[in-house]
Amino acid sequence: MATYIIKMPDIGEGIAQVELVAWHVKPGDTVTEDQVLADVMTDKATVEIPSPVAGKVTSLGGEVGQQIPVGAELIRLEVEGAGNVKGDAPVTPHAAQQAATKAAAQPQPSAAQPAPAAERRQEEPVALAREAAPPRRAPEPTRAPGDKPIASPAVRRRAWELGIELQYVHGSGPAGRIRQEDLDVYLASRGQVAPTRASAAYAQRDEEEAIPVIGLRRKIAQKMQESKRRIPHFTYVEECDVTELEALRVKLNERHAGQRAKLTLLPFIARAIVLAVRDFPQMNARYDDEGGVVTRSGAVHLGIATQTEPGLMVPVLQHAETHDLWSCATEITRLADAARSGKASREQLGGSTITITSLGPLGGIVTTPVINHPEVAIVGINRIVERPVIRQGAVVARQMMNLSCSFDHRVVDGLHAAQFVQAIRALLETPALLFVEP
Repeated sequence: MATYIIKMPDIGEGIAQVELVAWHVKPGDTVTEDQVLADVMTDKATVEIPSPVAGKVTSLGGEVGQQIPVGAELIRLEVEGAGNVKGDAPVTPHAAQQAATKAAAQPQPSAAQPAPAAERRQEEPVALAREAAPPRRAPEPTRAPGDKPIASPAVRRRAWELGIELQYVHGSGPAGRIRQEDLDVYLASRGQVAPTRASAAYAQRDEEEAIPVIGLRRKIAQKMQESKRRIPHFTYVEECDVTELEALRVKLNERHAGQRAKLTLLPFIARAIVLAVRDFPQMNARYDDEGGVVTRSGAVHLGIATQTEPGLMVPVLQHAETHDLWSCATEITRLADAARSGKASREQLGGSTITITSLGPLGGIVTTPVINHPEVAIVGINRIVERPVIRQGAVVARQMMNLSCSFDHRVVDGLHAAQFVQAIRALLETPALLFVEP
């Protein structure tokens, strides 16, 4: 046997080191060629590191949360044939035969020889369990050879801890993505139950759990801390009547059902921002506070705050000013899917000039969103609620929604912030204006 060392590859764009966020193997595991060994992160992009060879894991080159320099040892394998460590020699047939002969010469316990009492006591429960367990058929792969299972790092880690090979798990998510519940279904089909911790409703609980802040959570923490430390935030809230907008959205979806992308509220908000920043260019900008320079952008590179399983990510809709409602909806869906699957590229996660954030139906009444540094403004969308409103002396039911927008007070004055939000409000309350060029 020989040693094969896999080093941290150069994943481009001048990256000198990455953070190790997950191991999918452990010492003693046998791996195949192209099997994913680990997940690493740079900025907000998670990258899977596959094995270029088949072999047996002998050691890992770091712990989860550790920074791994490019070129450093990531993992060490024991392989057949020639390794890549100087001094290692391939195993010859003669050497292999000698090893097999030596192993065969070792004394083996006789089947008729009784085991010691202590060993019998340990083996009896195992033997009973094996007798009681029904015979199992070998699992069959649920996907074609060469198709890699799609799963988040959290699902991969849980599968690894449970000893499940994802190749045999059916994925119920989009594009066959494997979810946590798919692991439960697989275990149930094998006559197993995922370990749970039973507790009484009123039992005293004293356990604690230390959770390392690593990977995306560390990036988010650093980003939010940097934003709040550097930027003096202020938030402006305004209510908006979106009754007509919602009626238009529903009609457009009914008219183009199955032919065009389904419209959510986001494409309308995006278009309103594109039009509003033409009159308020100071909102579509990035502030270099160290250099003391504000760069206003003609292009609207719209950040779309997206909740993913590991944490918040902000993929960017490049040149939002060039998109109509349907292409905007298609692109937002594509970017959100890429972020949630961990496949978003560095280009898709950088360069935004202004950001939208929304929690959809959970959006609350008012929020105070944190600006995506080094931007100077963020538009927050709260949930739509039917409320009584007085119109021409009569109380009528209207679809109302609040806009909660935060601004960098070093760059944006309160008056201009209010005017900017009012401009967005006017466009949303009279949606025909979204399609009228000045």
